[in-house]
Amino acid sequence: MSETNLLSCDDLLAFQDAMLKMRKVDDNIIYALNSTISIDAHKNDVSLLTRDCKDLWHQLNESYNNREKAIKHCISAVTEKMKQLKAEKDNTEVFKKLKKEQLRLRSFQKELSVEEVVKDRSKKVFYERCRNYYRPPIDTET
Repeated sequence: MSETNLLSCDDLLAFQDAMLKMRKVDDNIIYALNSTISIDAHKNDVSLLTRDCKDLWHQLNESYNNREKAIKHCISAVTEKMKQLKAEKDNTEVFKKLKKEQLRLRSFQKELSVEEVVKDRSKKVFYERCRNYYRPPIDTET
């Protein structure tokens, strides 16, 4: 998804705003399940329920992968910047920059934890509604 390419690791607040937008599919999962996976509308055709659940799962999984990739990219970028700062001569300005980067690194690491909570919540709701119609492959469930 091109959205992950647009995320800048330099502005933490902008990054967090972009992550909120990328998590929209998770925030709206109950609405998505109610509107696209309507048992009443498809009661005579289970294959439609299977298709809808499978499509939603792929949408969720793509979103998980894109967000995780963006977060890990920023963790890597900040870690690299910290290595460069540590290699510089000790002075007050470098020390201040290093502290700032350490704070940003912790913030990106926290985003990974948030991501796990969001994923677990969405997967639980997905499973409750779609377990009888679609079971995701084992390797994409984790």
